[in-house]
Amino acid sequence: MGRKLVIVMVGLPARGKSTMARKLGRTLELDGIRVRIFNNGELRRQLDTNANTSSSEFFSPANVQGREMREQISRMNIEKAQAFLADGGEVAIMDASNVTRERRQTIAAAFPGVPLCCLECLNADEEALEANLERKARLKEFRHLPPEKALESFVKRIAYYESISEPLDTEPNRILVDSFDSCILQEQITEVLPYYDRIRDIITTRVVRNLFLVRHGETVYNREDRIGGDSELTDKGLEQAKALAEHFATVRIPIIFTSNYTRTLQTASPIAERQDPCSIIALPEFNEIHAGVCEGMTYEEIRQKMPHVAKARGPNKYRYVYPGGEGYKTMEERVHRGLKKVFFLNNYDENIMIVGHRAVNRMILSSFLSRQEEEIPYIYMPQDCYYHIQVDPHKRIFELIAYRNVTSGW
Repeated sequence: MGRKLVIVMVGLPARGKSTMARKLGRTLELDGIRVRIFNNGELRRQLDTNANTSSSEFFSPANVQGREMREQISRMNIEKAQAFLADGGEVAIMDASNVTRERRQTIAAAFPGVPLCCLECLNADEEALEANLERKARLKEFRHLPPEKALESFVKRIAYYESISEPLDTEPNRILVDSFDSCILQEQITEVLPYYDRIRDIITTRVVRNLFLVRHGETVYNREDRIGGDSELTDKGLEQAKALAEHFATVRIPIIFTSNYTRTLQTASPIAERQDPCSIIALPEFNEIHAGVCEGMTYEEIRQKMPHVAKARGPNKYRYVYPGGEGYKTMEERVHRGLKKVFFLNNYDENIMIVGHRAVNRMILSSFLSRQEEEIPYIYMPQDCYYHIQVDPHKRIFELIAYRNVTSGW
């Protein structure tokens, strides 16, 4: 039993449990460990034969039939996990809310002699939680409901879980994790757990399966060499967006993250149309640098009309702040916050696409490349290529890939 472990996920819905479970499972697999996830929600949906288990009332503590079915599902997954461990499996991850002590005690009793660790996912970031709830309301199990009714149903489901939730306090091995910031808030470990150092590393390390970092297509301002603004795509920019859509047509992209600006939304739209389904989520954290008094000006106009700006910006573009606006350094915090939102809202095993701006994308890329700050304003960010990024504890891949049709004459 020395190499076996049961991880019990704990937490209210939409707090990032399943994403964390997949992150743990996939990385431990890469280490050569036999691991399997047992997800109660997936099993519930498989067994849903006219039981309407997506209804909020199915989760009401007062619903005897619903409670019995939820307990049956839990027992079935426990039995599957027992069989997996008996057949040579090493780590079983029980992925469910598991918010009551009774449920956690039942799981512990089912694995005598096997160490058990409870991992609770918390999230105190209201914006990220609200966005995640909206994403959850678009899942297949709610497709029979309009979005606002689906969201209402899911919020009510959470309220039922909250009414019976009991904190982790008596379990001998427990970890509290902020799933938005990927940090450990508390831990209480009373025995030597296999793989524990690795698990702590996985929890706190950003793991990226596939991130496609795309710059928006050509705009009117790009053509005129103007900075800032909310310019629309040119005909060439619209063709670039169509070429991107064609390029990614066979790659599953469930969510595209953009800024609030027209040019990123116009670039993302044709890509989303070729995906089924696909959501576009606009994040203000990914808005381009605001150039303050220089918004809408060309670099030549700045040199002629505001030579003091051009002179001051030259020596250190990263730390320079436009009068009345921003700079790379001052937008660093918001861009990193946007990235946290992306990874919280995106399931670990799904591809990620961000359609952003030149400066913002430089900031995003630099967070993976660990570039010196004086180098960041010069990172190559063309409009006919995108960056493909993969990061896990075993490798890092950064590729600049052209998507344009080389015969198009762009």
